[in-house]
Amino acid sequence: MAHPVVEFTSASSWAMIEDKFSDFGKETLAKLVQFVKDEVLPAERVAHAQIPTDPEQRWKVVIPVVQDLKVKAKKLGLWNLFLSKAHYPKYGVPLSNLEYAVMAEVLGRGGQMASEAVNCSAPDTGNMEVLARYGSPEQQKKWLEPLLNGEIRSAFSMTERFVSSSDATNIRTSIRQEGDEIVINGHKWWISGAGDPRCALHLVLGKSDPNNSDKYQQQSIVIVPSNAPGVKIVRPMKVFGYDDAPEGHCEVIYDNVRVPLSNLVLGWGKGFEIIQGRLGPGRIHHCMRSIGAAQMALDLMIQRVTDPSRKTFGKYLYQHGTVVADIAKSTAEIEGARLLVLSAAQQIDKFQAKGAMREIAIAKFVVPSMALQVVDRAIQAFGAEGVSQDQPISYAWAGLRTLRLADGPDAVHIQQVGQRELKRAPALTRRAAEIREKEKKLVEKYGLKGHL
Repeated sequence: MAHPVVEFTSASSWAMIEDKFSDFGKETLAKLVQFVKDEVLPAERVAHAQIPTDPEQRWKVVIPVVQDLKVKAKKLGLWNLFLSKAHYPKYGVPLSNLEYAVMAEVLGRGGQMASEAVNCSAPDTGNMEVLARYGSPEQQKKWLEPLLNGEIRSAFSMTERFVSSSDATNIRTSIRQEGDEIVINGHKWWISGAGDPRCALHLVLGKSDPNNSDKYQQQSIVIVPSNAPGVKIVRPMKVFGYDDAPEGHCEVIYDNVRVPLSNLVLGWGKGFEIIQGRLGPGRIHHCMRSIGAAQMALDLMIQRVTDPSRKTFGKYLYQHGTVVADIAKSTAEIEGARLLVLSAAQQIDKFQAKGAMREIAIAKFVVPSMALQVVDRAIQAFGAEGVSQDQPISYAWAGLRTLRLADGPDAVHIQQVGQRELKRAPALTRRAAEIREKEKKLVEKYGLKGHL
């Protein structure tokens, strides 16, 4: 009997990895598929309807249907699925990154609310990993455990206004020690999660030693309570008109914010080390969910073009033009990207994120662009309705286009992969020379001199 997940993913990719799933992984995946089908997807439009349109109230709401989903998910054991026990023995669940990759694809069909329902939504996931890996016992008790329990939410504060933040060494926010306190001054924006009324902490990256000769040891990360004096939420930023309330992506000013020395994470000058450890898994999580969003869009497109009520000029939509070819292209592109993501997830399981940087970087610039193309084709099939609030694909397009900038723009990852590949040039040249030398001997042996 086929696993229920084949309804949401391809049978061939599942057949390739099924033997790598534990019994617990298979059982959890089956429960998640059922939960998404029976509980999450029917609640998606309801959740959006429960966000007030009032400009102030929409930033104060805790969406009731999502809260109900979280209670149900927790009872089912569908909770913190992203946190692997192999890497985080104290806090993790017995799932590999490969197993979570398939689960994240399933969650990707339900947008942000699906991931939040099982406590696997950004930016909390990355922040929980930071605190689990680098946090002190005090920090873990005060901040990590409430995050793991879903009692609070958080923000990751890195990107700055007026600064080219794709190069994190450009960050200007000042983090300095003054007596037994840390003082933070800076101007950030696109700070995801900062608008949520449940947001209790910001992980803030800034420069603590700007004159250090090693530019990668100039930065530190500090925990800033969201209600600390001097933390000012200026405004929520909009993405193609969407404000993503209540989480939001906010412009934030830290004006002489003071926190105790114990809020420093890992140590002075460790900021770059921490963000590299944080962003690797976060990037691949985004890619996993993007596969699900693309598959959702393709499924909607297929339904649309075969709907008998949508005939034009006496034909189904799929009988016009290149629609069938578009469906085939989307299917092939999703399948290829899916295998790329599964490969990266397996590399993380074997070598942790640091040992899978090549695979993560490739996925990061390939998958969002692929998903954008797939969603764009679906939008075209829906016509004007495809770009409206009545279809989830318009919102998915906005999110995926943003993802080509989030956690580092495409150009950065392309540059990294290209530079890494160029390092193979000497070995390739040596191998080619060895082949030519052996070829020369064969030419002499068979008397072919002058023929080659």
